[in-house]
Amino acid sequence: MFQELSEKFESVLRRLRGQGRLTEANISEALRDVRRVLLEADVNYKIARQFIADVEKRAVGQEVLKSITPGQQVIKIIYDELCKLLGEKEAPLLFSNRLPNAIMLVGLQGSGKTTLAGKLARHLRKKGRNPLLVAADVHRPAAIQQLQVIGKSLDIQTFSEEGRDVPAICRHAIEHARKNMLDTILIDTAGRLHVDDEMMQEVRRVKETVDPTEILFVADGMTGQDAVNTAQAFLQQLDFSGAVLTKMDGDARGGAALSIRAVTQKPIKFLSVGEKLDQLEPFYPDRMASRILGMGDVVSLVEKAQEAVNADQAFRLEKKLRRQEFDLEDFLEQLQQVKKMGPLQDILAMLPGVQNKAFKSMQVDERALIRVEAMIHSMTLAERANPSIINGSRRKRIAAGSGVTVQEINRLLNQFEMMKKMIKMMKHKSGGNRLPFGF
Repeated sequence: MFQELSEKFESVLRRLRGQGRLTEANISEALRDVRRVLLEADVNYKIARQFIADVEKRAVGQEVLKSITPGQQVIKIIYDELCKLLGEKEAPLLFSNRLPNAIMLVGLQGSGKTTLAGKLARHLRKKGRNPLLVAADVHRPAAIQQLQVIGKSLDIQTFSEEGRDVPAICRHAIEHARKNMLDTILIDTAGRLHVDDEMMQEVRRVKETVDPTEILFVADGMTGQDAVNTAQAFLQQLDFSGAVLTKMDGDARGGAALSIRAVTQKPIKFLSVGEKLDQLEPFYPDRMASRILGMGDVVSLVEKAQEAVNADQAFRLEKKLRRQEFDLEDFLEQLQQVKKMGPLQDILAMLPGVQNKAFKSMQVDERALIRVEAMIHSMTLAERANPSIINGSRRKRIAAGSGVTVQEINRLLNQFEMMKKMIKMMKHKSGGNRLPFGF
């Protein structure tokens, strides 16, 4: 996510940090590079020009030129202006006391509205709400079936009806939600390949019927300036309350995220960062600015860890580590918790000090974790509890059962023994106190 934009920013900022003394001339040169980076990321040219003007106005001031660390000061100014461009603070979904609350999802066909409806429903249920998915796309073949499949996989109700009167379907969905004590309805509206009068008339009629608390414009993050133009058209017709960017795990250059907020003055509320229904992130402007500038995002990383790690399991593991009883069953449990946090490449990107080029060239093999799981699953409970009993014949059996070589089994067992020694050393150095990272 934003990897290309982040890499190019990194190159410019590295040159700024290396300057012992800044002048108006080299600040202007650096900002020309920043402007080029923004334009290459498909940021609207007017926004890029205004951004550079705002940074330059502050950067050429006396507080920067006479600063002990002028390069860092300019980077701080770029960070501040980037936060401002992205919206400054989080904009959570708004709800009213009038139930059910209605959230409309609007946008072009192919932007990912139907999948997003499922992701939002899952997100809202985690927040304690009872959502209902409403299939209001009667034009796209199989759209209703797709939403029903998503609802079934999440064990969330889906409402659909025969017929093509979309406002009537939405009105009946509200009645259904009231009867079944469902407090939020998510309306998956129809899209087209381009903005047209028929589509706009339909979504306007839906808006009049349901009086939604939120209208979310769903934009494909890979479309760049096209997403901005479409956003402006929807804003004129519907005055949506916020935007959601989808497909941000692909080769999106980031221009849509930086442009939509500035052009429409509507907040970005969520980012869809993968195909799975749990891959939806609230949008935090300050955290995103930090990621783009290569400063990491430790807060989001900690939140992911808190979601993935079970407190009871962590306490039980700590007790076993103190007694030096850590075995392969525990190792497997920790591995599965790491997998819950998402792709390792994304986790690395959240760490400060990890340079983009460094981890881009380092190929993180997600399949290696799957192979390790397969190897441990091929062991008996006795072997997992006491790996020292795994002799040559057992290693051959485990290798055959997990589809790997005996050498890979040997490597896993050696790495596990090294890890146990490291944990033992850490415990001695801590003087018996709590081990680092909760161990």
